[in-house]
Amino acid sequence: MDILGIFNDFLRTSGLAALFEPMMEINIFGLTIPIYGQLIMIAVSCVLIYLAIGKGFEPLLLLPIAFGMLLANLPLANLMHPEFFADGQLDMSGIIQGGNLLDFLYLGVKLGIYPPLIFLAIGAMTDFSPLIANPKSLLLGAAAQLGIFITFIGALFLGFNPLEAASIGIIGGADGPTAILVTKTLAPGLLSAIAVAAYSYMALVPIIQPPIMRLLTTKKERAVVMEQLRPVSKKEKIIFPIAVSVIIILILPDSAPLIGMFMLGNLMKECGVVDRLSKTAQNELCNIVTIFLGISVGATANAENFLKPQTLYILLLGLVAFSIASAGGVLFGKLMYIFTGGKVNPLIGSAGVSAVPMAARVSNKVGQEENPQNFLLMHAMGPNVAGVIGSAVAAGVLLSICPTL
Repeated sequence: MDILGIFNDFLRTSGLAALFEPMMEINIFGLTIPIYGQLIMIAVSCVLIYLAIGKGFEPLLLLPIAFGMLLANLPLANLMHPEFFADGQLDMSGIIQGGNLLDFLYLGVKLGIYPPLIFLAIGAMTDFSPLIANPKSLLLGAAAQLGIFITFIGALFLGFNPLEAASIGIIGGADGPTAILVTKTLAPGLLSAIAVAAYSYMALVPIIQPPIMRLLTTKKERAVVMEQLRPVSKKEKIIFPIAVSVIIILILPDSAPLIGMFMLGNLMKECGVVDRLSKTAQNELCNIVTIFLGISVGATANAENFLKPQTLYILLLGLVAFSIASAGGVLFGKLMYIFTGGKVNPLIGSAGVSAVPMAARVSNKVGQEENPQNFLLMHAMGPNVAGVIGSAVAAGVLLSICPTL
């Protein structure tokens, strides 16, 4: 019996041999360099796993996304079949007959099920009191959406079509579910790169935002102590999500899945008669959907889709979008500081991005660096919640106008 021959045959038919087959070759200064795409993507997924576990960067989503990326790039595993979802189409017969685990999980992304369910959970965990007590903070949440539209225009100038540009711009909202919903509708081919960028920048809020905040504000502005917010009645808390749903959805019907679920979750929390549903949305439902969403989005990041120059452009534009969004909120906060005679701390403007509650915590931390007795967290939660609403509204605008451009 030829043991060595049997072993060689085994290796040739295993994923090990396929792992070391070059995906492409590039020529640099006359040298032909093979590119081992799957090895590169496995290395990228391991780096993301390290950031999630070792550094604590948005681990609840970054970990399943990274592991989904790892599974999708293991040769011959065939857990995900991108051809079933190619060119924005959905091959249901192919999925039923030859689909695997991740194909079925990805249907929740493709059909737009997971992002609204995540918004339901976020709504059930969010307190709107700071926003209701200080309605002016809605303006800060709106100002922080500036990055979305400036990056949209910039992406158009760089050669992306309107649908792709809209999907890239929405990264500026620092809102992963919204970015996924917009991208799966407008530019599904970019989903993996945009999802990774959106959640990476959400995780990096404590690193990206503070330098921008310090650059655009003075020591005096950062030290401003804001007045305590007024108490908010239970009646106001119940009426608010109902009124917001009616007004926004009537104006922007495309925002209905996100705004509707977000406000329903909050109404369940505040009404006090469906505590069991509210707790389920906050815990079990949120955790299950997070796992499914993360692993199925990560699985779209196979080497063929991800290792393109276009991916680098998306990551860079996403960083620009998020930075402009943060700066827009801070600059509008400075305007409010001027018009209110120094009663508004401009730092709370940076919380207008949708990374709840991380962005609000960053505003509070930077404020306490100047004045340890300054507690901005509840003040910053107003713009933070407004940012979630604002990014959903921006998504509705882009979904309405971009298909017609």
